[in-house]
Amino acid sequence: MELQTIWFFLWGLLWAIFFMTDGFDFGIGLLYPFLGKNDLEKRIMINSIGPLWNGNEVWLITAGGVTFAAFPRAYSIMFSSLYSGLMLILFALILRGVAFEFRGKVDKKSWRNIWDISIFTGSLLPALLFGIVFANIFKGLPLDRAGVFQGSFFDLLNLYGILGGLLFLFLFLFHGAVWLSIKTDGDLHERAVSTAVRIWPLLLISSVLFLVSSWFYTKLYDNFFAKPAFFLDILLTVMALFASIFFIKRKNLFRAWFSSSIIIAGSVFFGIIGLYPDMLPSNISAEFSITAHNASSSPLTLKIMLIVVIIFIPAVIAYQAWAYNLFKGKVTEKDLSYDEAY
Repeated sequence: MELQTIWFFLWGLLWAIFFMTDGFDFGIGLLYPFLGKNDLEKRIMINSIGPLWNGNEVWLITAGGVTFAAFPRAYSIMFSSLYSGLMLILFALILRGVAFEFRGKVDKKSWRNIWDISIFTGSLLPALLFGIVFANIFKGLPLDRAGVFQGSFFDLLNLYGILGGLLFLFLFLFHGAVWLSIKTDGDLHERAVSTAVRIWPLLLISSVLFLVSSWFYTKLYDNFFAKPAFFLDILLTVMALFASIFFIKRKNLFRAWFSSSIIIAGSVFFGIIGLYPDMLPSNISAEFSITAHNASSSPLTLKIMLIVVIIFIPAVIAYQAWAYNLFKGKVTEKDLSYDEAY
């Protein structure tokens, strides 16, 4: 297998891991104003992700770093073409992080309300915009021969882009609701379970709409029909979707969360498999598309990076697994008394 191919799918894997891990953080932030009925419950919601959210964002930095190092041409064109959307995402992520840290610094309701709105906004914008951006990449961007984006941010707000944004929104809402049901008890736990059950039909509808619209708006299915074994990705994703609601109703919440993670990974790889070898397909002409082959670094660079990844990525995964295991218990009022608590 070519190094460019290996790195293309590693690139997709890093994005999938980021959305699986930070996805429930976004979900908690989206549910935060609606499920937290008082300040105690809101603090419990924040602290359910408190020890983990900043570590989860390491995968975003890693995915961006890999894009820069392995596919520098794709990186430059992606960040110049999608500059407005990506800057909004970056602003929202910074706002959310600041809100987590500053919310409890002043014991005034008006002060907390400002940062509560910031947490919600800092979760909503990335959830929608990541979906819109990736859907437009799947659809194809108006790139000319020089790789210059012939459009504006508002061109991304097309029907297929909006469907991608809604899919990501419901994926993260569902993922966050299941996580919250694992980490809480009492009334908040019951509301989280009930919310996950109510979100599931919306996730199902948005998934079906996105799959169907992908047939009409993209060429993603070409690779699936060329190699029918790839349809296993769709099959496993659909199975995980129905397994998730089955496990929720059986109160097997960890398996429901694991199923939710598979849904997210399968959704990402539906696009990654369909894109290959394109990274940024041009809808002006296929000749102008940015691919894993014409955008990659030198073979020597890719080889050195592969060695580094083989060594360090398992170490990062092992560390995060240790952290998740360390903070695996439910968050209670007692946990909020520690100085480290939000």
